[in-house]
Formats: sequence, C-alpha cells, structure tokens
Amino acid sequence: MKSIDQFEQLAHFWGRHGLDLLFPPRCSVCGEDLQRDYSSSQWSDVCQRCERLLSADAPRCMVCGEVGFETVDGCRQCTDCRPPWQGLIALSGYGLHTRDAVLRAKHPGGEVIAAAMGRLLAEKHRALIDSWKVECVVPVPMHFVRRAFRGTNPAEEIARSFSKTMGFLWSCALARVQSTRMQNELPFSKRAANVRNAFQIRARVRGKRMLLIDDVCTTGSTLKACSGVLLRAGAEKVFCAVVSKADRSA
Repeated sequence: MKSIDQFEQLAHFWGRHGLDLLFPPRCSVCGEDLQRDYSSSQWSDVCQRCERLLSADAPRCMVCGEVGFETVDGCRQCTDCRPPWQGLIALSGYGLHTRDAVLRAKHPGGEVIAAAMGRLLAEKHRALIDSWKVECVVPVPMHFVRRAFRGTNPAEEIARSFSKTMGFLWSCALARVQSTRMQNELPFSKRAANVRNAFQIRARVRGKRMLLIDDVCTTGSTLKACSGVLLRAGAEKVFCAVVSKADRSA
C-alpha cells in the first residue's frame, strides 16, 4: 500500500511539474521566467510585473472611459454627449507596455497574450461587471478577408478568456460585412463614417444585456457602430470593455 501511495505521489508530481522541468514556463508578454504556485489550480501565463504594468491606469469615467474622476454616473464630457452604451471599462491606457502587448496580440502566436489580457480585464472590474448583469459577451468582429490574412481576431480571443473568467456566455452575434480601412489610418473626424453600416446582426439579442469587447478604443466610433446595431436589434442594454482606452492624442 505504501508503494502505491508513493507511486501516486510521484505521478502527481510529474503531472504537475514534468513539462515545466523540461520546458521552463516564461511570461507570454516579456519572456521572463515564471515562478508558478503549484499549490494553486490556476496558473497565469503572465508574470506579476507585467500584470501590474498592464493593469496600471489613471482614474476613468466608467461611462465614456475618459481619464478624469472615477465615476459610474458619467463625467461632464459624456453627460453632454451620452454614448449609446451604459458603461465602459478598460484594463489600462495606451502606454508602451500595453501598446506592445496589444500589437503582438494582433498576430498569430499572440492568442496567449490576448487571453491573459481578457482575464486581467475581468478580474480588475469583476464587481462592476457583476452589477451590470450581463447575459452575453460579443467581440467586435473582423472582416473575413482581414481575419484570413491575419489568422486571428484579438477581440475574439479577449472575449473568450474574459467570458471564461466571469462565467458568461459569449457569441459572435455581430458580423463585419464591409472591409473598411483601418481606423488608425484615418483622422478622428472620418472614423465614424468609415464604420457606418459596416456591421450586421447575426444572432438573436432581443431583450438581452450585451457586453461588447474590443482591444483598443480611441474615439469610440467602432463601439458606437456596434452598439447601435445591437440596440436596433432589440438588445435591452449594451456595455463595453476594452483592453486599452487610448487618449485621442495616441
């Protein structure tokens, strides 16, 4: 009996540690060695330093996402021009560390980074997200031609990880039906027109509280276009979550 117990302990050890001994785990963002807590059932692919840097942010309005006073009721700026969504959360601004992670997540192999950012986004704002009573998470879609060229849609990977962390359903309820120019190639004044009529509904959302997810928000034009489609399709409310809320000067 003792030998069986020892064998089980040895098997458990190699099951938990074996791959790490052969292939030491590294942070998905910076590449540094990871120090894992083997007593925990949840392992992170991001080191503590990168988690701190990716999550660091200034106080923001929880409605429009602009830097200022942290409020869930709307700041002076968005009170005058209320967005179509009810709330917006961000993991951080568009600093160098976040920008590098976001750009790497846009390419094949960056799915692990996108997943880590989705998890951190959910963990940072869990209490507020719970209060929203979200019924379904929807990633901002990518046109199928661009998706085929890139091989991945970071918003989808972020949404998948975010939903798993929160225990939410997620759905590709929106489709991008127009292959538009990249928003960051255009001046702010032309971004809304660029995505007008670019999205269509592809799933039933009537009466549901939806949460839109994207990697970056600057002017909010893409989120506004997507929110409009969901609301016209009968969604009760729309909320938004992004990895990075970039300043308009970014």
